[in-house]
Order: sequence, then C-alpha cells, then structure tokens
Amino acid sequence: MRERLRIAIALCFYYSGLLRLALWLRQCSGCHVIILNYHRAADNLHAHLQYLRRHYRIIHLEDALEEFYNAPVEVGTQREKHGRDRRIPLVLTFDDGYIDNYTYAFPLVYSLQIPITIFLIPGYVESGEYFWWLAPAKLVQSATVEKVTVEGKTYILSLSEDCVALVKAIDRLIRYAPSVAQRETTLLHLQGALGTTLPRRGVGDEDDRALPMNWEQIREMELSGLVSFGAHTMHHPVLSSLSDLVELQHEIAESRSVLEQKLGHPVHTFAYPIGKPFDFGDRGIQAVKAAGFKWAVTTLEEHTIAQTDHYLLPRLPGDTNLHWAVMAAELVGMLGVVSQIRKRYARLFKR
Repeated sequence: MRERLRIAIALCFYYSGLLRLALWLRQCSGCHVIILNYHRAADNLHAHLQYLRRHYRIIHLEDALEEFYNAPVEVGTQREKHGRDRRIPLVLTFDDGYIDNYTYAFPLVYSLQIPITIFLIPGYVESGEYFWWLAPAKLVQSATVEKVTVEGKTYILSLSEDCVALVKAIDRLIRYAPSVAQRETTLLHLQGALGTTLPRRGVGDEDDRALPMNWEQIREMELSGLVSFGAHTMHHPVLSSLSDLVELQHEIAESRSVLEQKLGHPVHTFAYPIGKPFDFGDRGIQAVKAAGFKWAVTTLEEHTIAQTDHYLLPRLPGDTNLHWAVMAAELVGMLGVVSQIRKRYARLFKR
C-alpha cells in the first residue's frame, strides 16, 4: 500500500509538470554529475532507461569525469560540442558483472544507444562461480539436511526463523573473513554441511541470471562502443576486513592488470566492493592510488560536484524494483521532501 502511494505521488509530480520544474531547477543550481549504481538488470530497467535518456545527457563514466573535472572554463565549448545540450550529465554503472547485464541490459542499451559502465570482478569472470554475497540465501534454500550447526549454534531448517537467522550467520562469517582463502574454505565447508552445492557457470544451473558473465560476452559488449569496463577487485572482498595489506593491494592492482590484459587497453576506473568508507578504509584508498587508477567510485549517495575527491566519487542507487516515476522523483529529491513533510506533520499531531 505504501509503495502504491509513492507511485501515485510520483506520477502526480510527473504529469503535473512539477517533476520537470524540479529537474530544471537542478540544472540551474550548479555544475554536477549524477552517477547511478545498478547491479542486476531486470524488472523496470527498460522504463528507467527510457525516462533517463529523455531527460538527462547519458555518457560513459570516464568521459563524464574527464569533461567535468578537466576544463570547467570550456563549459561553453562543451555545450556546443553536445549541440548545446544543457541537460544534467548522467552515468549508468553496473557492479559485479552479472550475466543479466549481457542478456538483458545489453540489448536494451544497444537498442536505445545508451552508454553504460560495468565494474568487473575478474576472479569470478574466470571461475564462473556463484557470487559470495548471494550464497547464504542460496545455501539455506537448497539445503538437504534437517539441521546444521554453525559456530556452535544449531539451526532447524524446518523453522523459518532459524532459516533467517542462519542466512545472517553465514553472511557474517564470509563477509568479514580476514582473507579470500578463508572465505572460500568456509563456503566449501558449508556446502558439505548443508548437503548442497552452489551453482556455477557451465554446471547445473548455468542459466541462473545471478552467475557472472564470461570474457567472450564482455568483449562483445565492449566492441559495441556502448559498454565500458572498470575494475572491482579480483574476488570482491570487504577490503577493510582483509588482515594482510599485501593481499589487499594484490586484490586491487591485479584486477586492473587482468582487465587490461583481457581487454587490450588501459583501465582507469575502480569501484570499491560494498562501497562505504567503513568497507574500504584509508588502506583501500591508498592501494587504489598506488595501483594507478585515476578514478574510484563509492556507494555514498550524493551528486558529484567539483570539490569531490577523485577517489571518493559518490553514486546514487539504481534500483530496478522501483517504478520509473519513483526513480525520477527521487533523483531530484522530490519524494524526500514529501517524506520530510509527512514526518513533520506526524510529530505535530503527536503533540
């Protein structure tokens, strides 16, 4: 019911012209770039892209950043180059390299001629293994045992509350593992303990859209000229949890090296796994700089402005579960205003 109300309000904003006015005011408010952060390609993505193409100037990440940071004095020249297109520049990024980025998003961006940037995890591209952050729920859902003991606690899998608790326990174990090797060892042990195996590309559930793309698909996308790629570490660890600085540096530097070898050109952009400062820390930032990356994106939810650090670039969440009108209203901050007003009046009535 609450989501229906949000959609109704967002549609009212759109068809009344208020959304267009808010967008115009954003354009007039100053120079900035919006970077959207998607992961999966499904559901409402087509409607999102149609709206964004109509109201924003969509460009590749690296092109947007070069244009934005390098020559503010040439803004007039840039506008003429883009046909005096004064729309807010917007970048579409996808993290992780899910196969549905190829099977679903790629045909869409090709038909609409929209550029996107995908941040790849070379270790998963090579192995075709199931992404670790999806593993807890998958393991519990496909378990063939009646109960299991994890870290001294026994979970009865016929009880829904135990299943929920077990998913959380497994996630904690692997998310904050001090090394990639320990994370993988834990996952292997859990598969045995739960009597199941995780999907893998080319084995069993090879059509599972949660699996990673392969190099052939990646090269095909890049040849289109519409898809560019950045690095997302070798195996997607939570960088701040890695106990060995050498491993942290290797995860970052090697991801760039492998991508450059496979793609045949320099790679300048990096996305921190998880993406909040707590998840990568100062060590992560320094390792990204040392690896030679020019830009690094986070999941800090802000617009990019001229004062933004090149290694702390924010991204707004791209959620394909959202109706396109809700997404559009959130981009200009309109639904946030409605939420604040509603909360303020609720407090007044409580008094």
